[in-house]
Amino acid sequence: MCAAIAIWFSPVVSKFWREKIDGGGNGWTLTSYTYGYTLAVIVIILICHLLNSRLRFPVPAFQFREQPSARPHAESNSYPDVSPSSALSDVRITTVISELDLKNLIDDINMKFHANEKWEDVINRRTDRLSYYARCCKQKDAPLKYLSVTVFENCSVEMLRDFYMDNDFRKVWDKTLIEHKQLQVDTSSGIEIGLMIKKFPLLTPREYVLAWRVWEANDGSFYCFTKECEYPSAQRRKKYVRVGLFRSGWRIKKVSGRNACEIQMVHQEDAGLNVEMAKLAFAKGIWNYICKMDDALRQYSTLDHSQLTSDVSAVTLIQKVRGQCAAIIAYLE
Repeated sequence: MCAAIAIWFSPVVSKFWREKIDGGGNGWTLTSYTYGYTLAVIVIILICHLLNSRLRFPVPAFQFREQPSARPHAESNSYPDVSPSSALSDVRITTVISELDLKNLIDDINMKFHANEKWEDVINRRTDRLSYYARCCKQKDAPLKYLSVTVFENCSVEMLRDFYMDNDFRKVWDKTLIEHKQLQVDTSSGIEIGLMIKKFPLLTPREYVLAWRVWEANDGSFYCFTKECEYPSAQRRKKYVRVGLFRSGWRIKKVSGRNACEIQMVHQEDAGLNVEMAKLAFAKGIWNYICKMDDALRQYSTLDHSQLTSDVSAVTLIQKVRGQCAAIIAYLE
């Protein structure tokens, strides 16, 4: 507000000083206008200070009353352990991800797109043990939507599922992942909520608070859907950018006729990037990332998984696909 007033007031001040030059060359003169303008300037400065003080100080007080822990979380480097009082209620967490989300994922994976969606190829690469294909759709007033298919040779469905869902091991090989923390698991629905921080080159790291759920179909394939959510203890931190839209899902199934499995993924997120810049970065960097993932998968398959964490998670609480979704999958087989 002060800056706006200063910009508006500057032409008046300039005119005032030009008019005060004494024609006789005796320098600046003081007239009756001088005192009037000086008084006006002083009054405006006082008003600005008063407005600033009134606007500035009540805000933290309001934030403190509504969100008592907002300030400590904004300044801390990590989140505290989740207590029962800070967790989502059992009723609420079971509604974060629904059967409708699974149905929409099945439709997307089977390419039941809207008529106005125009898809274009982005990349198609392969090696002896790996292949990757991706295309994207630019939607109006929405971030890019990606559909990809990755095939891993000599790999079981269960191994690929466990690898994808093992966030502790992901921190070993995925250097973009700074932090991951499990926040809550609902044993009745199988929904897990967690937080992660990811690096973005030359940009502020992005912060994600996500919920995900895993299902198993009758044909032995697995589905997973992940979306953004709010969580009481996961207050926003100033040094990170919170991603407000994140929708991602995949299906892992065996490739018919050979020892291989594929993961088909649909992904859409708004990380605050320019659409064309995001598209270019994806096209240039995704293949190297997939190759690193393949190397990590081969390493993961040699580990003694009995020694790995046995904490309750979405993987240990996998739900069976039922009802309409099961009927759709059976029809598509």
